[in-house]
Amino acid sequence: MGMMDMFGKLNDMKKAMEDVKKRLDQVMVEGTAGEGAVTIIMTGNRDVKDVKINERFLDKGRKEELEELLTIAINRAGEKAQNTSDSEMKAAGKDLLPNIPGLF
Repeated sequence: MGMMDMFGKLNDMKKAMEDVKKRLDQVMVEGTAGEGAVTIIMTGNRDVKDVKINERFLDKGRKEELEELLTIAINRAGEKAQNTSDSEMKAAGKDLLPNIPGLF
């Protein structure tokens, strides 16, 4: 593969990654905790779009429990978003650079 071919492939890869990021903005993942007491919805790019809290956790005495459930739900949604992103990036890269061992 010549240098020009390699630069062309790299430009294709950059465009593919930008396309994946745009697609991931449209993908919504959900993380829940406390059997649905707290739900976090975020994009595949880890941008939080919605936070839902069951009213029973709005009492002042449950602040610490609510914070813990929020942390769990955010981490679960983030993990799903990361897995989705990794899969999309891997798929995009495999199509463009299939001959580089160990890259994907």
